[in-house]
Amino acid sequence: MSSFDRYRSIWEHKELMRRLAGIRHVALDMDGTIYMGSELFAWTPAFLTRLRQLGIGHSFLTNNPSKSIADYLQKLQALGIQASREEMYTTTLATIDYLRSHYPAVRRLFLLGTPSMISEFEAAGYVSTTDSAEDRPDAVVVAFDMTLSYGRLCRAAWWIRQGLPYLATNPDRVCPTNLPTVLVDCGSICAALEHATGRKPDITLGKPDPNMLSGILQRHGLRADETIMAGDRIYTDIEMAHNAGALGVLVLSGETTLEVADQAPRQPELIVDHIGTLGELLAEARKESLPEPLA
Repeated sequence: MSSFDRYRSIWEHKELMRRLAGIRHVALDMDGTIYMGSELFAWTPAFLTRLRQLGIGHSFLTNNPSKSIADYLQKLQALGIQASREEMYTTTLATIDYLRSHYPAVRRLFLLGTPSMISEFEAAGYVSTTDSAEDRPDAVVVAFDMTLSYGRLCRAAWWIRQGLPYLATNPDRVCPTNLPTVLVDCGSICAALEHATGRKPDITLGKPDPNMLSGILQRHGLRADETIMAGDRIYTDIEMAHNAGALGVLVLSGETTLEVADQAPRQPELIVDHIGTLGELLAEARKESLPEPLA
């Protein structure tokens, strides 16, 4: 591969500028992209300010459905980022949007998830059914459930075996942590349910499924080519960008190294050292796209 100096693109510079000049929205992965754990990257505040100055919208995306929007907004505020509910998009919201589009008659859900996640579904008008064979749901939703109980796992398996619509919020097998444990995530819970029932989820939302980004496009009236998906993971963030037709920007501030990126079968359109560099490129593209002043 070619040498790397702050950024690299599959396009020549002129074509990169043309593509970036048409960007209206940036979808941002969170951990590894705007912060690491509980520490905000130094370049993040300036990047968000630059987006506002350029008139480019942004959303914060996460595959983790275990916390509510309010929880995430509180974390961002603690890090010094003022964000609105409309700027957050989680796999819980992606699942709600998918249900509304594909199962408009569904109202009663058996939800295998945390109380915070269940509260988001209830706020959207859904009814959370109880752990009872008499309380029949319309569909089953399985998520990253850190409050998982054996009884509710068995009840989910029962309803799945009855042939009800079965949705998973995200494909992650484990959730990253710096603690001495393994956080078993939604994908692994679904693997247990598949072993017990013989069924995989009918749909798995979350990155890299394009529905995660489609929800943002619909909410903001965007085309895919007007949108950047920026994140630190090739196999989720960048794969979703490819799947949805958006411009994929890999940042090297998180999980993926340049050496790993070089081995990816589908290369990101743009690789940057961090989102601060992306902000500079967007500003340059906007400047180059302006008409020449009249003499």
